[in-house]
Amino acid sequence: MEEKAQQVLNNPFLNKGTAFTQEERQQLGLVGLLPPHVQTLDEQVKQNYAQYLSKPSMLAKRQFLMTIFNENRILFYKLFSQHIAEFMPVVYDPTIADTIENYSALFVDPQNAAFLSIDDPTSVAETLKNAAGGRKIKLIVVTDAEGILGIGDWGTQGVDISVGKLMVYTAAAGIDPSSVLPVVLDVGTNRQSLLDDPLYLGNQHKRVQGDKYYAFVDQFVQTAEELFPDLYLHFEDFGRSNAANLLNKYKEKFVTFNDDIQGTGIIVLAGLLGALNISGEDFTDQVYMSFGAGTAGAGITQRIYEEMLQQGLSEEEARKHFYMVDKQGLLFDDDPTLTPEQKPFARKRAEFAHTDKLTTLAAAVKAVHPTILVGTSTQPGTFTEEVVKEMAAHTERPIIFPLSNPTKLAEATAEDLLKWTAGKALVATGIPAEPVELDGVTYEIGQANNALVYPGLGLGTIAAAARVLNDEMISKAAHSLGGIVDATQPGAAVLPPVTKLDVFSETVAEAVAQSAVDQNLNKKEIKDVKAAVTALKWIPEYNSLTD
Repeated sequence: MEEKAQQVLNNPFLNKGTAFTQEERQQLGLVGLLPPHVQTLDEQVKQNYAQYLSKPSMLAKRQFLMTIFNENRILFYKLFSQHIAEFMPVVYDPTIADTIENYSALFVDPQNAAFLSIDDPTSVAETLKNAAGGRKIKLIVVTDAEGILGIGDWGTQGVDISVGKLMVYTAAAGIDPSSVLPVVLDVGTNRQSLLDDPLYLGNQHKRVQGDKYYAFVDQFVQTAEELFPDLYLHFEDFGRSNAANLLNKYKEKFVTFNDDIQGTGIIVLAGLLGALNISGEDFTDQVYMSFGAGTAGAGITQRIYEEMLQQGLSEEEARKHFYMVDKQGLLFDDDPTLTPEQKPFARKRAEFAHTDKLTTLAAAVKAVHPTILVGTSTQPGTFTEEVVKEMAAHTERPIIFPLSNPTKLAEATAEDLLKWTAGKALVATGIPAEPVELDGVTYEIGQANNALVYPGLGLGTIAAAARVLNDEMISKAAHSLGGIVDATQPGAAVLPPVTKLDVFSETVAEAVAQSAVDQNLNKKEIKDVKAAVTALKWIPEYNSLTD
């Protein structure tokens, strides 16, 4: 009985802390192991929120919340669900970057994650089984931590990004936390400071690359799919050289999603659709310029291109609408350094009279006259007044999304963009932005936060028991968000607010699930999509452990 009591208290999926009833305390051997007063879940939430508010910094707040997470999942998610917008930057980006950078030094709990080492490939199945602990896993977020947020390669410490992403899935979309599994693929790290750190908890060698790397990833994917047949596999923060390769390898075989490539693309597409709802212009008339041509920039461009195809353009017609600008300026097809993801959107030099001068964003904007400018460059302040006014001189409602984050890396502020265009710019930012007051109008600023879309995308795909996640389902997700915008409201945001994340996640889920059913991609019969989504949603409430 004593052993059973300790197992319950130390199991975050079962532990209720002070909320165990007198009957549960008697039957589970908990008598005398807790203070005598029985609290309700609401009382625990109120008490813990007061403690949260007393913490002096974002990092301290996050560490406090992680203590609750480690001890009591229901209490954590009940608290999170009541303060989603407030907790998002604490639980996830940007505060999570601090915990990743200091993960080994601050290590307290493995948080039910699976740590897979390329140095021990024979243990993949055993590790996944041990981490699952008999739970029926439906969702895995896996990272190899080569391209974490804006901070790069953090080796095994990047496991925190998988843990954090799954927290958002549950808080936003109600995916049962007992059905999720964070995974890190430790293939080494190229960050010398980690290799020199005696406290570093990961493999003490440089990153393994090439065939051995891909064989290890493949072993993980194949094993996970065998162990968990209803799996939704989310790839997160893989490096630029591997991310697209892995997505392309698996996306037609398994239910696979890469947030950096697809998620950002979906939310930007949703923002563009919202902006065009306001301006009344046609999607296929737009001229798109990406400033930043890495994984995110190329992934977004690909998503917008695919939407052009969905709306009836041929591949040749669609490509004419796209221009990519990177550190070398406008990308041309004779550049030997182009990545496979950049090549389809590189232009021919014959299109321009003076290609040798198109080495800056300002020159490219002047030559192309884009109607849409999206920044993923991490180059602060590069959407200058000159660039913005040049763009606005050739389009009535310029759509400008400076998406780089954190704040210090943003290409421009929403306030400057609106000021320089006399309120005509349609703006979304990569970080939360306060409303802007200008000439008597309050402009709400949409945040292109992937959390508006990926939780609902996962929920809908899982609820529909889909065999794959395809472009049609992704397009429906974007349209379901873009259609929420109130185009009649002066200063309306191009995206819905993060404060209503849980509501919009359900909207996205239903659109995605319906698309899967309409395409006959569902592995089981779904008579009512809305009911299937509702049935899958988990509610953070205590249930009796003695029935």
